[in-house]
Amino acid sequence: MLGDPIEHSLSPLLHSAALAAAGLAGTYQRRRVDAGGMALAVAEIRDGRLDGASVTMPHKELAAELSDRLTATARRAGAVNTLVRVGRAVVGHNTDVVGIQAAWSAAALPDDAPVLILGAGGAAAAALLALEGRAVFLTARRAAAAPALILRTRVAAAVHPWGQSVAGAVVVNATPVGMGGEPLDEALLEPAPGLFDMAYASTVTPGVEWMKAHGRPVADGRLMLLHQAAAAFELWTGHRAPAAEMAAALDEIVTAD
Repeated sequence: MLGDPIEHSLSPLLHSAALAAAGLAGTYQRRRVDAGGMALAVAEIRDGRLDGASVTMPHKELAAELSDRLTATARRAGAVNTLVRVGRAVVGHNTDVVGIQAAWSAAALPDDAPVLILGAGGAAAAALLALEGRAVFLTARRAAAAPALILRTRVAAAVHPWGQSVAGAVVVNATPVGMGGEPLDEALLEPAPGLFDMAYASTVTPGVEWMKAHGRPVADGRLMLLHQAAAAFELWTGHRAPAAEMAAALDEIVTAD
């Protein structure tokens, strides 16, 4: 796991459970890196010292730049969360997209409602691609960031003013808000029939708590993490992900919290 911060990441527990269940040797560890550390880690994958890596904030866009090749999805996203060695090439994947789609279905979020995505970084790019074909509104603090992301991903979406709600739209939080216990703006949540909170921490985020208290469906970052991790595991190992064991490991963490 490459990123900064990484102390909160649950990925090592998930992948350790997966490796044990599949009977595969290996370890999965956190590595806090800056941009220079990212370049060194990619070089280690290329020459075989590492078999692959996950990438988290704030380096997903940098991981795309450092990859030798990108999948079509990762190219459109301009962001990579999974690095895989193929021969002596480092191939960048984006398993966040399938993770979002699987978590959305598992949480029974509305399929026919519009969507309001908060943010314009790598997580927002994955959300745009995962939800392509719906009525999507994208909002970002920096006014120019949202149209730039829409242009890069080539997803049909409308730019929406920051801080304004969309009636009947499922809110997708693709920002770090909530990782440190910060609440999402209730004015955004009030008219929403559901929430996909991509942020996660050691405890349930305030946004998820608020939506659950109001009896509305939610998918949180942990559910997304589970599904994107399963996809990454299969890319690295060539083995089917032991989804039940990975989910059980996550359930133990949630219960402990």
